[in-house]
Amino acid sequence: QVQLVESGGGLVQAGGSLRLSCAASGRTFGSATMGWFRQTPGKEREFVAGISWSVLLSGEIPMYADSVKGRFTISRDNAKNTVYLQMNRLKPEDTGVYYCNTQPPRNDAWGQGTQVTVSS
Repeated sequence: QVQLVESGGGLVQAGGSLRLSCAASGRTFGSATMGWFRQTPGKEREFVAGISWSVLLSGEIPMYADSVKGRFTISRDNAKNTVYLQMNRLKPEDTGVYYCNTQPPRNDAWGQGTQVTVSS
C-alpha cells in the first residue's frame, strides 16, 4: 500500500510562492497519473493539478484546474518517487490543505496534507 507524505506548505503573502512536495513510500508511482488536490473549509476537496506519462509521446502531460493555470506547475521525479507543485503568484483563495494522490484519487491513499495560507 502506498503512503503519501506532503510537505512544503506555510504562510505566504499574496503574490508569493511555495513549492510543495509529495513523497511516496511503500510503492513507487510507476507510470500512475498523480494529482494535487486542495480542500478549504466548507468546500469539497477539489482537483488542482495532475501529471501523467504518455508512452506515445515519451513525456509527461500536465493538466491544471482553470483557477491555477499559468501560476502553478506540477512535476515529478520518478527516481525519487516524488511529485512537486510549484505555486507562484499565490492568491488568498489558494488557501487550503493540499494533498497529493493518484488521479483519479484512491480513498486509501490520502495523506495528512500540508496547509497553505495566503494572506492578503
